[in-house]
Formats: sequence, structure tokens, C-alpha cells
Amino acid sequence: MSWMLDTNVLVDLGTHDPKWRPWAERQFRAAQADGPVIINPILYAELASSFVRREDLDDWLRPPFFKKVPLPYEAAFAASRAFLAYRRGGGARTAPLPDFYIGAHAEHAGITLVTRDVARYRTYFPKLRLVTPED
Repeated sequence: MSWMLDTNVLVDLGTHDPKWRPWAERQFRAAQADGPVIINPILYAELASSFVRREDLDDWLRPPFFKKVPLPYEAAFAASRAFLAYRRGGGARTAPLPDFYIGAHAEHAGITLVTRDVARYRTYFPKLRLVTPED
């Protein structure tokens, strides 16, 4: 089974937040037990703002621990459908489309997603396996 950590969990790993870092570290260790954690271009882009240089980000996402994979076109299409349903249902324009890409990619590829943003993923990606603080 492959795992993907949502951006909020990856950021939690890099901070010293007493509430979320311990939980994020436990999830990272659990994910690593199954192999490298999946990083797609959307997650990479969201993380990039926390780094001054690309080399620093690439060093942080070391290959033994993380595996960079492309975003499948099928998942991109599914993301657009979920985002349209969200908007038609009255969802705010401020909700980022990247979250829909992440959810669609994980669902399409059968990847377990570790996240603290539960509601949107459960609503628009019902087949997606989630690991959340509520679990």
C-alpha cells in the first residue's frame, strides 16, 4: 500500500508545533513502513513556498523516504469533476483546486492519504482511504 501525506501534515513534520508534530511523525513512520511516501507535483509546489532554494526542498524530500510521481491525467479530470460539484454545491471560491488534485490522485491510484483536512476529501472522494487525527 502506498501513502501520501497532505501538505498540512508535511508542514507539521517541519515545524515544532507541540500539538501536530508528534501526530505527523507517527503517521510518517507508519507510511514509511510500506515504502517511500508519494509526492506529486501539487504537493511539491505547495511545499516549495517554505524553502528558499529548490535544492533545499529536494534534499528534504530525500529519495529513500519520498518518491516523486507525476499526476495522472485521469486524476486531473476527476479533480475537475469534484471541484465542479463543490462549486455547484455552493463551495467558496477560496477553496483551492490543488486539494482536489491531491484527493483525485490518491483515490485514482489507491494511495492512502494522511491529512488534517477531512471534510472535503470525505465528501468529494468517498472511495479514498484516509488517515486523520480522528482515527
